[in-house]
Amino acid sequence: MNELLLTTDYVLSMLYLWLKAAHLIFVIFWMAGLFMMPRFLVYHQEAEHGSEEATRWIDRESKLKNIILNPSMIIVWLLGLILATQGNWWTSSWMHAKLLFVLLLSGYHGWMIGYSKKLARGERKLTGKQLRLINEVPGIAAAVIVILVIVKPF
Repeated sequence: MNELLLTTDYVLSMLYLWLKAAHLIFVIFWMAGLFMMPRFLVYHQEAEHGSEEATRWIDRESKLKNIILNPSMIIVWLLGLILATQGNWWTSSWMHAKLLFVLLLSGYHGWMIGYSKKLARGERKLTGKQLRLINEVPGIAAAVIVILVIVKPF
């Protein structure tokens, strides 16, 4: 009986490490997309509405969204929720703060997708400079999240 418990514990601990690795891999993919999309939006915005160049940016944004951004975000959320449950972290203050920043990043993700649709319709609400500043959001959020997860300051 003790051997079975030891084997089960070992399998669960190994599965946990694989889930954690997959979570981190998809966080990297998602962050790459979150860094790329604002640059795409800057270039798209600088292209003349209806031009061939603007059409190419619409296609690139769509591919980035469908191939990298959306699938990665979904997998990050699923694996993150599994890991938080498996680690029993739901009562940890650092986890609550991390979850807040991941929610903010998810909102940022949604905002970028929405803005790309506005650009496709010819609506240009922001300047290139504003879009370049907005590009700093994921880097700041990632730094805070890493500190919360590694240091667990509270």
